[in-house]
Amino acid sequence: MEASHVSGLLFNQLSFRGERQKVISGNIANINTPDYKTKDLVFEDELQKAKSKDDLQLATTHQNHIPFDLTQPKKTGPQVVNVPNLIEKNDGNNVSLDKQMSEMSKNSVLFNALQASIKKDSGWMKTVIDSSSKSQ
Repeated sequence: MEASHVSGLLFNQLSFRGERQKVISGNIANINTPDYKTKDLVFEDELQKAKSKDDLQLATTHQNHIPFDLTQPKKTGPQVVNVPNLIEKNDGNNVSLDKQMSEMSKNSVLFNALQASIKKDSGWMKTVIDSSSKSQ
């Protein structure tokens, strides 16, 4: 796997974690809002849906038809969804402060780990660049 591809994946995950933090913060901010439903940011479900469509094939009836490859999944992004099957309070709100604080904590740990990985990756690339410029 190329270094630039790994860096791209790290930055995408960092962005996802930042967006998820916003969604969790919104849940906490709405803990006393009647009929508010807990939301979450999901990416894995969308990725699995895209992967499951890989078996589709298009037939071409003429040699000059433009080939179309469905084996490459469409670009998918995270989606904000209501979390199902949660216990509602009398006012219809289903936000659990304990659960949201736990999710926020886990998300923060992952965010910080990604930041550290990106910093380490950047340091490694700087070392390589510095070494190559000195050898010239």
